[in-house]
Amino acid sequence: MKNLQTRLIDAFKQQNWGSLSDLCKKQLAIDKKNLLANRYLGFSLHKLHLESQAIQAFNEAIRRHPNDLEIKLNFANTLMANGSYFDAIPLLETICKHKKNAFSPWVLLSQSLYLTQDSRRGIKCGIHLQEIAKTDQEKSVALRQKALHRRELGEIREAIVDCQNAIKLDPTEAANYTNKLLFMLADPEYKVKSIKDAADEFAVQFELPIKHLWTQHDRTLLKPWKKLNIGFLSPDFKSHSVMYFLEGLLASLDRHQFNIIAFHLHTGCDLVVKNHVDVFVNLNNHSYPEQIDLITAQQPDIIIDVAGHTGNNGLHLMARKLAPIQVSWLGYPATTGLTAIDYKITDEVTDPPGADIEYSEKLYRLHTLFCCYRPHIRNPLWRYQPAFLVQSTPALSNGYVTFGSCNNLGKLTDNVLKLWGQLLHEIPNARLLIEGKNLDEPEFGNKYQARCESLGIPLDRLELIPLDSNNQYLTYHRIDIALDPFPLTGGTTTFDLLWMGLPLVSMQGDCFKSRLSTGILSYLDRKQWLANSPEEYIDIAKKLASDIDALNTSRLTQRKQVEDSPLMNERHYTKLFGQAMREMWLRWLAQGPHPKQAQLIEQWHREIPAPLQTNTPPEVGVATGKRLSLNQAHEKLQHLLEQAKTQSPDTAQGSGQISDKNWREVTEFAETVLSAIPHEPLALACLAEVEHAHGHTDFAVTYLQYAAQSISAQ
Repeated sequence: MKNLQTRLIDAFKQQNWGSLSDLCKKQLAIDKKNLLANRYLGFSLHKLHLESQAIQAFNEAIRRHPNDLEIKLNFANTLMANGSYFDAIPLLETICKHKKNAFSPWVLLSQSLYLTQDSRRGIKCGIHLQEIAKTDQEKSVALRQKALHRRELGEIREAIVDCQNAIKLDPTEAANYTNKLLFMLADPEYKVKSIKDAADEFAVQFELPIKHLWTQHDRTLLKPWKKLNIGFLSPDFKSHSVMYFLEGLLASLDRHQFNIIAFHLHTGCDLVVKNHVDVFVNLNNHSYPEQIDLITAQQPDIIIDVAGHTGNNGLHLMARKLAPIQVSWLGYPATTGLTAIDYKITDEVTDPPGADIEYSEKLYRLHTLFCCYRPHIRNPLWRYQPAFLVQSTPALSNGYVTFGSCNNLGKLTDNVLKLWGQLLHEIPNARLLIEGKNLDEPEFGNKYQARCESLGIPLDRLELIPLDSNNQYLTYHRIDIALDPFPLTGGTTTFDLLWMGLPLVSMQGDCFKSRLSTGILSYLDRKQWLANSPEEYIDIAKKLASDIDALNTSRLTQRKQVEDSPLMNERHYTKLFGQAMREMWLRWLAQGPHPKQAQLIEQWHREIPAPLQTNTPPEVGVATGKRLSLNQAHEKLQHLLEQAKTQSPDTAQGSGQISDKNWREVTEFAETVLSAIPHEPLALACLAEVEHAHGHTDFAVTYLQYAAQSISAQ
């Protein structure tokens, strides 16, 4: 009979993780310092998706064997799989210090530095990987890592060249194509046809070979008004830019008509998203076949991909055609290239007539802006705090106008910076503020300053500040007029700055990626801020800067205009989005053996069930698959507040912090309600009670003002 150590090795080779975990525990019960068992236990638990147990096992293993690099490497892999990149970096740095020519640890370190926004150090990892790479595949990986960091440092064209060379070395790696497509968006050298051709190249490589595996979906047994299973496929159900537009939709889609499923591809999903959906399916750390099984088990009628050609995307799954209808929306401003995706959701301005040839997908144009914005997604109460209220334009106190940009530095091409330099030349006392990653690092900051100076921006009128997520909205207090980059304009950034009251000077483009701000400003009725040429761009900026009083008046009234506009009208947007889902379903059903599709769809519309003809009252998600009516949520809020009032707030030390459990429960549940229904007046009134009880009169007044405005609007 094999001894325990041999059985342990066999289980590892056979990838029998359950058996391996049990054997490791038996071995460690006999000998706690057994090296092999310490190496494998955390690894096997991770493979079994028992992450907290895996992390505990690794910590104990490192305590027993502090110098074992294999334990540290396995631990770093597990931490990264769980999104703990900062914790993984010290382990990987130790390994790389001892193994300068070991390729895999250097790749993991580069990835962790990228995901913690430290591309200054990450680019050095990419260069070192190129030096130690031996095979074509390794050379391709090295180029891919270097390209990612170059893009973050604003070296777009060099990053694209790295991607192209990586594809030549390894044409089977999808990430090389995805990165190239993403980076091409910001380079004015690449027109929309070039981007479409590159997307088609991706499809030929990764979709065409598996078309014969596409699922065949039966139309004959399905009904036009059935409750549809709508799956959203994303790696970004967390604090990510797409959630500023997705969260409100998940919360408010009509549950009489739709069952909402979240298919999550990556780490870090938070509780708020899970509260908003009916089913949550974690695809992270599962194999490709397992992911397919997990998706098909939910029987999705429509799958909506919200990532496109961005990091950790699910296009490999969309290429398998796992739902009758597949849709691209939101996360990527161009075509995916996949014929397995039937529609791309857009609008009539951002994708004007004639844009259809730019896509492999059929365009479904909503009769409103293609997305709907919600600020402060992870801190919904912050939108009511005084610090985030719109302030007077800073030129009133500064005595000069500050232009500014908080966009990704990769969007600030030489042409953009050169035009901004010309603008400063036209207004001699104006200043320019640029916010971006790594600008506080002396080496990169000095290099970026030199680049700006070479493009005509005077250094004595340039202020570079580092990106800080805590200042996402606060930086706009320092800017009078925002400047949009081109050809890849702002997206989430444009919504942020408009909500903070700033005007935006933007260049109209000829395709979606360069018309994002065009659509946003058009639906806000601010077309006067759109330029058709560099000369017009400067003229618009000069005109705005010429009247500080008018600039201030506009700033102080703009937030309400933004909140009342299609940019933030969630109820109207959700209704149109739901109609789009149903219309796509009816079109698909009518494609069967019916020669008169239009007449059939018209007939179905006449047969719409009565319950679906009425507006569904708002609901509040409190857990996955569990929702309360607004009346039920109100009853719970009032009950929690009555309980809290029996307790005296503990403000003896003058901190004003909410320490009592009952008062905290009021705040937490009010936040849950506001995450589902922004500006819900009773939730705001309850928060006012909490803040008043704890001595925060200014917060309490702000909450009551918003509550009164909400009641008036209703």
